Amino acid sequence: MAASPIAWIDNIGQLTGWKRNALAFALGLCATLTLAPFFIFPLLIPAFTGLYWLIQGSSLYPLPLREGAGGGAPSLPATSNQQPATKSTPLPNPPPQGGRGYKIALVAAGGYGREELFPYSDIDLLFLYDEKGADEAARIAEFILYILWDLGLKVGQSHRSIDETMAQAQDDIATRTNLLDARFIAGRQEIHDQFRRRFDQEVVAGTAREFVEAKLAERDNRHRRFGDSRYMLEPNVKEGKGGLRDLHTLWWLARYVYPITALKDLVGMKLLTPQEYKAFDQARQFLWRTRIHLHYLAGRAEDRLTFDYQQRLAALMGYKHPSPNRSIERFMRRYFVAVRTVGSMTRVFCALLEEEKKRAPRRSLAWLWQAPWKLGHFRLDGQRLGVRADTAFETNPVLMIELFRVAQIHELDIHPRALQLMARHLGCIDDAVRADPKANALFLDILLAYQGPETTLRRMSEAGVLGRFIPDFGRIIGQTQFNMYHVYTVDEHTLVALGILHAVEKGHLRAELPVATSIINRIQMRSVLYLSLLCHDIAKGRGGDHSELGERIAAKLAARFGFSADETETAAWLVRHHLLFSNTAFKRDIDDPKTIQDFVAIVQSPERLKLLLALTVADIRAVGPAVWNGWKASLLRELYRRAEQAMGTGVVELKKHQAGQFRDDVLKLLPGWAARDVDAYLEQGNPTYWANFDLPRHAVIARMMKEAQSLSMPLLVDTQHDYDRSITEITLVTYDQHALFSKIAGAMSLAGANIINAKVFTLKNGMAVDVFQVQDTAGQVFDRPDRLAKMSVYIEQALSGELDIAAANAQRTRNGINSSRSALPLPGQVLIENNASNIASVIELTGHDRSGFLYDVTRTIAELGLSIATAHISTYGAQAADVFYVKDIFGMKITHDARLKQVREKLLEAIGS
Repeated sequence: MAASPIAWIDNIGQLTGWKRNALAFALGLCATLTLAPFFIFPLLIPAFTGLYWLIQGSSLYPLPLREGAGGGAPSLPATSNQQPATKSTPLPNPPPQGGRGYKIALVAAGGYGREELFPYSDIDLLFLYDEKGADEAARIAEFILYILWDLGLKVGQSHRSIDETMAQAQDDIATRTNLLDARFIAGRQEIHDQFRRRFDQEVVAGTAREFVEAKLAERDNRHRRFGDSRYMLEPNVKEGKGGLRDLHTLWWLARYVYPITALKDLVGMKLLTPQEYKAFDQARQFLWRTRIHLHYLAGRAEDRLTFDYQQRLAALMGYKHPSPNRSIERFMRRYFVAVRTVGSMTRVFCALLEEEKKRAPRRSLAWLWQAPWKLGHFRLDGQRLGVRADTAFETNPVLMIELFRVAQIHELDIHPRALQLMARHLGCIDDAVRADPKANALFLDILLAYQGPETTLRRMSEAGVLGRFIPDFGRIIGQTQFNMYHVYTVDEHTLVALGILHAVEKGHLRAELPVATSIINRIQMRSVLYLSLLCHDIAKGRGGDHSELGERIAAKLAARFGFSADETETAAWLVRHHLLFSNTAFKRDIDDPKTIQDFVAIVQSPERLKLLLALTVADIRAVGPAVWNGWKASLLRELYRRAEQAMGTGVVELKKHQAGQFRDDVLKLLPGWAARDVDAYLEQGNPTYWANFDLPRHAVIARMMKEAQSLSMPLLVDTQHDYDRSITEITLVTYDQHALFSKIAGAMSLAGANIINAKVFTLKNGMAVDVFQVQDTAGQVFDRPDRLAKMSVYIEQALSGELDIAAANAQRTRNGINSSRSALPLPGQVLIENNASNIASVIELTGHDRSGFLYDVTRTIAELGLSIATAHISTYGAQAADVFYVKDIFGMKITHDARLKQVREKLLEAIGS
């Protein structure tokens, strides 16, 4: 890849001797020839002097580009031939010596003013003039800007008088912020100095609190837009929580409030410790390196650290491991350490601002009821909780746990000075503290608190206390999940799940989760539920089955926290089977009585059923904001209802009707039909077919079948939208043909419909009745008229042979569909089970999702001579997880070993194709 224009400029900035002089002469000569006809020679020297120092004014690479872990000498990405500057500070930028005849100052602003340009950064320029220099400024600005644009640079610019600049800065916080980074480049120094003097006197003076509150509110709004979590699996390096923009915000606040020229000056003012500044600087340099590489890899100003960039970035920055996932994991853990450092610095600095009355104090009424003697070892420091003695944690480490508990009870924040003191004594939390009855009782109180555990546990985690007190939890902090399904790291997902569970318990999600809300307060083992949710993913990333490994950890912690033998066993069971409810509801046919029987055999008791449902709901909703939908909720509710009923009666109740009653009920829904017409319809099916649909659906199918036969129509389609369950149900009646399911699935995919469930029947008269439940790509109802019309056309063309689905899918792949997911190593797997159903073999397969995945798989099943009775289609981020109930040509299960081997091999080929 050729170097970017900015990289080219950076090379120019490093020229020395005759090369630099030759470049300056060449540029000056070009300008002379260009502008001579306009007789404005006096402008040439200052304009090109400004351009010359503009080129020289900022080092693109103020630091080496590799981390210490396997790093070594500075190097660039493989995509660039650029050689980095080895200086750790920007190149010098002295003002020019000549050109005193004009009344303008060229000023760098924004990232360019901060001397922090990245490969595809914008260059922000301000052409500043006094009242008499407007026309001159416009001509010079136009001249310089055309050259920069011809070089391919993205330039943000403005030309204003000093008075106009002051007025705009007073009215607009964004302009005021941009001017904080203003840096003189060329022209009249006194104009810049006058601007800087007036800016400090007329804009900054007396407005510190206003500016601080505005910037922190702006930061909070930005965090909400970008996920409001430091632990997003695909974070935004610039705008995300803890990213570079937060570092900029810290600098802006410090520059606005204190008379400093660099953040390091706060150390000399005793406002930051040298250790804090060092941690800050390390985080900043890591984020700089990451963004530089990201820009080069993307070939544009890309700031989102997506999965497809993470592996390449990890290698470029020196994180090496035989397993690609381990390299990514190490790199992303370093990223999360950096953003957590930024968060800690923010808390410390905001506390300083409050202490110095530069920020409005946090609102709290704690002082009304908290007499000093009631806080014991702690005290109120402003509106935050602190410690009375600097030796408190060293002499009694249990106080670290107690501090968080007291803050939780009284809904207080913890003073950053207390957190600093805690950080210095984390090593005091050892095995003796972990075994201390008071410490464990305090932690259990935090976990089960009325106020909810999420906020307090997150504070404990960011302070390093949670990972020390529960080392197994410490192992999942910053643990990446490589599936593009989860949006959080493992630890953040767990904390979010605990917050959701508490919201369900308080009734805040009653409208969305009526069943979970109704049963959660009838659970007798509440402490078991919370501990199990804390531990449900605690063993991820250890190389084995995290459910089995987590089972042992849960049992160990339950015993440590004083649970009874029954509670300990139940907690371990919940962690071991925490995926049972969702796997059964989403991957099995709950209309099959064998499914319910097997599920009940594992769960065994109504109490465990309630516990498992509550845990499952919290777990799924904590995966990400777009994962939960009405369809999943309806499946979980239906499975719970059937299992509860089976436990109460000892039998599984199915949707059965006596033949005579069923006939009469269908006849009532078909006015004008003769009894013989209903009998003709009923003769085509069997009890399993009748039981799979409710009466209104049977009435719809009967009408469609009669119309297809009487009018000789090859295909009829009925569409119904269910907004409560977020699905569209599409019923197709057509004549059976080879690979029918595959053709329909491929056509639906091309139309943008995601199949999530399907039931397929071939009746005695040769008609096929296929019912598909679909959603759009956002997991919502597929109800756009244009897409529905397109889908009908595609299905008709696929069944008639006019549409080549394989070729269409290949074209979508060439156009880049799902390209961002291709970086994740997700090997395919095929499992065939004959004990899950009494009437069919169950094929469960997983693989890397892509365009045409379902079509390839179902076409292969048809080519193997198997018929699909039921299908459950799921996608978890980048991973497809599909389940098919199939029979051979004789309507039997697949039982022969050779045949089973053949099916596995062919399906594995299809998954990888």
